[in-house]
Amino acid sequence: MPVPREKFSSQASPELLATMREIARTEGRQFQAVLEDALRQYVESRAHEKPRSTVMAHFQASVERNRRLGELLAK
Repeated sequence: MPVPREKFSSQASPELLATMREIARTEGRQFQAVLEDALRQYVESRAHEKPRSTVMAHFQASVERNRRLGELLAK
């Protein structure tokens, strides 16, 4: 059974829309499917509110590099 869809109207930059249309074309998908995927990813990223793994890797590396300084400051 198909998932119900709701029409909406919005605006975006012509460059962004052209890129989205090109992605849909090269993947052989409908524009609305690509747009829905993008919306879903955006909503999910906001729902989790966790830092990207690259950010956390840099943070962890900084903590390791500065471990001795942290110990001295804690005294």
